[in-house]
Amino acid sequence: MINLESRLENIEDRFVNIDSYLCKHDFTLAGNWDYKHGYLDKRLDQERMVWLRIPFRVTKGSLDGECGGCHATVKLGRPFVFKYIYNTGTDKHAAPHLLGAVFDQFQPPIDDDAPLDDMWVDHARRVLNEVETGYLH
Repeated sequence: MINLESRLENIEDRFVNIDSYLCKHDFTLAGNWDYKHGYLDKRLDQERMVWLRIPFRVTKGSLDGECGGCHATVKLGRPFVFKYIYNTGTDKHAAPHLLGAVFDQFQPPIDDDAPLDDMWVDHARRVLNEVETGYLH
């Protein structure tokens, strides 16, 4: 993981404004959000292993999945780029869960914070520059 300085850091606005703007730049709300914080992610590679992530925390209201955070105000954190290497196959040793007949077929990541080539860091900086230019002007 490499932190990237950005003029987006500490911007505070309604979540819907930030989300709709970043959506135009192919960012999506990461699945690990909750009512008080979350991440907006943009994949940088076709394999979905290199990501540019902008963290945020809720400063007023709360994110609500039903209205897309329409009443929440958020403050952006410091963006970072990371590489998440995962197995692409299914786990041959999957075991049934105790409750239900569901199998956990996905393997744990090989490396959830793998080293990054400089080209990915440069690419992430270019993306951030493009996002900053449109949002801050």
